[in-house]
Amino acid sequence: MIRRRGALLLLCLGACQAPPAPSLHDRLAERLATFRGDVGVYVRDLTTGAEVDLRADQTFPTASLVKVPILAALLARVDRGELDWHAPLTYTADRRYPGEDLLGAFADGAGVSLDKVAMLSITTSDNTAALWCQELAGGGAAINDWLASEGFAATRVNSRTPGREAAQAEFGWGQTTPREMCELLVRACDGRLTSPAASDELQRCLARVYWDGEALAALPPWVHTLSKQGAVSDSRSEVVLVHAPRGSYVFCVITDEQQDRSWEHDNEGFVLLREVSALLWRHFAPDHPYTPPPGAERFR
Repeated sequence: MIRRRGALLLLCLGACQAPPAPSLHDRLAERLATFRGDVGVYVRDLTTGAEVDLRADQTFPTASLVKVPILAALLARVDRGELDWHAPLTYTADRRYPGEDLLGAFADGAGVSLDKVAMLSITTSDNTAALWCQELAGGGAAINDWLASEGFAATRVNSRTPGREAAQAEFGWGQTTPREMCELLVRACDGRLTSPAASDELQRCLARVYWDGEALAALPPWVHTLSKQGAVSDSRSEVVLVHAPRGSYVFCVITDEQQDRSWEHDNEGFVLLREVSALLWRHFAPDHPYTPPPGAERFR
């Protein structure tokens, strides 16, 4: 009788156990299911190699994410000795791209060094600077050749690139996949983009970002990150490599065909970037909980 009761107790305890917690894949899929538009997500644990793939190989518009491969190809030219990273350049007003670019506010004939133009293209996502960097990297065709040589099959520059007119009509300035954008950052961290020196410089550039209101806003200010953001009316995107306490991870979120095309802080794409970033931080750094403090929204 005692043995029978013990067996029944064990069966009861087993039946009463809580169901297993949802996987990271399932939690992300549940969040993405409510998004009004197309979205792709890729996540990789750089310690274990574990991946989460949610349409990670679908081709999406880059918006300003394209400035990462542009800079990488530019650094490759510098690494080969074809350009001087500190070369003096002369800005002319005909280079100005409409918008609020800092470089576009320069006086006609003003001097500026190549490294500062590259810095503006990433740090403030300056379109005028990035288009100049694209030209200095050899143009879109040369950048695409470099990407192909590095094994990137989907990531391409379309704008101002002969033969890419149809792709530009579909995707805009550039196109990529969430997986390939993450791979660019991972190879830089591993010293495998052109050379260790060029890889280091790419990391330094991606660590100085002004646009910190979305995915970066969900991370503690003390954590080191590499990132780039992109946004056009129907697409919001961000790629981030996070050096978390337990180990680094990288992720990329890209949306397309968004129904919400507003530019407010609560745009669905911006909210998605913040919430995915927060979810991943809780997963990869459970011992370091973080919530933006009261009043943080005044700075975003």
